[in-house]
Amino acid sequence: MFQPSDFTLEQQFSIRSFETQVQQMSREQAQDFLVKLYEQMLARENMYKSFLKHEWGLDTPWQAQ
Repeated sequence: MFQPSDFTLEQQFSIRSFETQVQQMSREQAQDFLVKLYEQMLARENMYKSFLKHEWGLDTPWQAQ
């Protein structure tokens, strides 16, 4: 896991701000938020995979020579 020193000062501030927002949520709001956050994480992962496949030329069909 990352240590606080692994993050920039701006990132540390963002984490603290996020923590404050989450603490003000109800349990149900926090659970809904976590599900949506997880969906976004998976979407980002898929986007990165797609981007890398494209950059590495793995998304085009092999052509017979």
